[in-house]
Amino acid sequence: MNYQETLQFLFAQLPMFQRIGAAAYKADLDNTLALCKMLGNPERQFPSIHIAGTNGKGSTSNMLASVFQEAGYKTGLYTSPHLLDFRERIRVNGKMVPQDFVVDFVEEYRNRFIHIKPSFFEITFAMAIEYFRQQGVEMAIIETGMGGRLDSTNVVKSVLSIITNIGLDHTAFLGDTLEKIAAEKAGIMKPGVPVIIGEYQEEVASVFLQKAKSLPCDISWANKRLAVTLSSDKGVPTQIFLDNQAFISIDFPLKGKYQQKNLLSVMAAILYLKTNWRLSKEVIIRGLENVVENTSFAGRWQILHEEPLVIADTGHNEDGLRLSMQQLAENQYQHLHFVLGMVNDKAVDKVLQLLPSNAHFYFCQAKIPRALEVSVLTKQAIALGLNGIAYSSVETAFSTALQKADPKDLIFVGGSTFVVAEALEYWNQINSTKINNQQSAD
Repeated sequence: MNYQETLQFLFAQLPMFQRIGAAAYKADLDNTLALCKMLGNPERQFPSIHIAGTNGKGSTSNMLASVFQEAGYKTGLYTSPHLLDFRERIRVNGKMVPQDFVVDFVEEYRNRFIHIKPSFFEITFAMAIEYFRQQGVEMAIIETGMGGRLDSTNVVKSVLSIITNIGLDHTAFLGDTLEKIAAEKAGIMKPGVPVIIGEYQEEVASVFLQKAKSLPCDISWANKRLAVTLSSDKGVPTQIFLDNQAFISIDFPLKGKYQQKNLLSVMAAILYLKTNWRLSKEVIIRGLENVVENTSFAGRWQILHEEPLVIADTGHNEDGLRLSMQQLAENQYQHLHFVLGMVNDKAVDKVLQLLPSNAHFYFCQAKIPRALEVSVLTKQAIALGLNGIAYSSVETAFSTALQKADPKDLIFVGGSTFVVAEALEYWNQINSTKINNQQSAD
């Protein structure tokens, strides 16, 4: 198989939650354990920082990976889902796993998969830990998928666990209350391995405390000693405070205000780890300032253009979108154009009620089976007083918004990671075409 054939095999033959939803969910770790055994347990060959939570775990993972890279450690980074390229999920020192490794891995173990019948996520995780082992990573930053206790990643040899926050998402699998979801996320906590909770939430604090006591393990909340003043203005630094004293100032490239909470988690982790790892202030500053360059982090309040202002953000559940919409309301613009698509397992009405009523919506659906049908989305949105038109694809919706927007307008693309992914793909295509045309003219 070549690379494209290998991807088709992965996507089509093995269930993938991001594409098909419930049918891909596995309620145990049996397949993962079988894959690890088949590979000689590579997950035991390197230390890991294991990160769970409803929102912010991707940002937290990328920031930590960037800091460890700047410290000179060979750093593995495993995240999901990807935006443009499957290989984004598996990186070492910011570089994606080579296509040849993906092909060779599937070729070598394809016949054994038939007996184990792993999911897409299970086989991708197995691929990641084997690649990390072969590359000799000194630290792996591992983001969970949907949950924690039964997540494929919950076999890693962690030196620190991080749980960013708890919100109502994936309730069909993780439980329909914050307490039940917290119990699932708390499943990544392990005896003797400290855990940092990014956000103190009264409703679930006791869940984490009881789990920590039963293991036992040390537990702390990120805001206990730390505070962040996040700046979204050019030239004004983001300030991080330790014990009410200024600790570091950085020119922080991630402009989503929700990153304030993620920075707390990252800094709490670094303060714990710096005892045994080379994480100086200078390294921390470089790591946070260079996170985009070091890890190719994208899709989180990503500003694609200035006039009109074009923002893409992957916030896709009630808690995530609430924060994004609060920040969106702080922007000044002449007209607001909103390219919106969702997946079919979210609380659609609750999300729609958070969206700005003054926007013109370009309703669409991503090219995945889980996408909410655009006709259904449009009907529900209009019933709640939102105005807009349905489009046949993300590309058509986004391109129409770009054509209609004036320089003083704002275009926001969101509602689903997959809508943002297709919009970014189109954006890259049109910019590549412009560059090629300019070069031809020269």
